[in-house]
Amino acid sequence: MTEPLNDFTPRPGSASLRRMVATQARMEARLMLRNGEQLLIAVVIPVIVLIGGVAAIDRVGLDLTQRPVDVLTPGVLALAVMSTAFTSLAIATGFERRYGVIKRLGSSPLPRHGLLLGKVGALLVVEALQLLVICSVAALLGWQPHTSVIGALLAVIAGTAAFAALGLLVAGALRAEATLALANLVYLLLMVGGAVVIPANQYGAFGEVARWLPSGALGESMRTAFIDAGIDWISLVVLLTWATFGALLTARTFRWE
Repeated sequence: MTEPLNDFTPRPGSASLRRMVATQARMEARLMLRNGEQLLIAVVIPVIVLIGGVAAIDRVGLDLTQRPVDVLTPGVLALAVMSTAFTSLAIATGFERRYGVIKRLGSSPLPRHGLLLGKVGALLVVEALQLLVICSVAALLGWQPHTSVIGALLAVIAGTAAFAALGLLVAGALRAEATLALANLVYLLLMVGGAVVIPANQYGAFGEVARWLPSGALGESMRTAFIDAGIDWISLVVLLTWATFGALLTARTFRWE
C-alpha cells in the first residue's frame, strides 16, 4: 500500500497572540476610519480648529511669544490625540458593549488583554494618519517647528495611554447613549477650556489648574516638544498618573456586556 503524497492531518489551535492582536488592530482601525462621525472628530474638527485659529488669533488678543501657527499646531496635534484616544474610543466601545460585540470577542481565542492591545494599536495607527494630515496642513500655513522627536513620541504615547484609559472607563461604566453624550461634552469642554490647543498661561489663574488636567498636560508636553525642542517631564508624569488612575478604575468597573 502506497503512502499518501500529502499530509492532511489537521492542526487545531489558535494563532499566536501577536498575530491576533495585529489582526484585531487592523480591523479596529478600518472601522474607525470608515465611520463618518469618528472621522469628523478625528481629522476634520482639528484641521478646522487649526485653520480657523491661525486666521482669527490676532482678533482674540492673546499674548503669544511665537507665531500663531507655531503655537497652535502642537495644541491641535494634542487635540487630535485626545479626540481619537478618548472620544472615538469611548463611543465605539460603548456601542460595541450595547450590541454584544465585546461579549462575543471576550469568548473568542483572543484574550481580553489582547483585545485591549488591539484597540491601542488601532489608536496609534489612526493617530499617525491624523498627525500626518495636520502636519501637512500646518506646513502649508508656514509652520516651522523646532522638534524633539523623543519628546513628541513620549507625549503622544503618554497622552494616548491617559485618554484611552479614561475613555474605556466611561465606556465600560455607562450605557452607550450616556457614553456618547458625555464623551462629546468632555471633548468640547476640554477643547475650549482644557489648555489643550491654547497654552495654559493664557487662561490666567485657571491655567495653573489646567496644567494638571490630562488635556493641559498633553498640550504643554506637545508644545515643549515642538516649540522648545525639549521634554516636559512634569506633564508626562501627570499624563502617566491619569493613565494609571484610569486603568485601575477601568479594571474595577468595566462591564463586558
